[in-house]
Amino acid sequence: MTETIHVDQFLPRPPAAVWRALTEPDRLARWWAAGDIAPVVGHTFTLDMGAWGAARCTVTEVEPERRLSYTFAESTMDWTLTWRLVAEGTGTRLFVEHAGFDLADPKHEQAFRGMSRGWVGTVLPRLLRELEQVSAP
Repeated sequence: MTETIHVDQFLPRPPAAVWRALTEPDRLARWWAAGDIAPVVGHTFTLDMGAWGAARCTVTEVEPERRLSYTFAESTMDWTLTWRLVAEGTGTRLFVEHAGFDLADPKHEQAFRGMSRGWVGTVLPRLLRELEQVSAP
């Protein structure tokens, strides 16, 4: 049995701006992790997760400005990240799913606890700051 982290975050920027922050390597590096991401199904890339090392990823689903899904930490943790964007007023409702945690494995259980807090408390606030800086005059 695996567990999934679900996050629902409103961002006061349109889906196109959020999409660019998720899929353009230079922008992704500024708020989360450096890597050669591309929104193309089958594209294999790595994300530099700092002290945790390089995370190998493969894009599995793309709906421009609506949905991006990729494997994350292939061959080590074997998770899936899915980013779903829904236009809401002048902004975007971002739904993040971090799936595949095997809570019987101590490494997975520790990561699940850490990332359950980390997405909301650290990662997505950095995304919001990046979006604000890009939009600033």
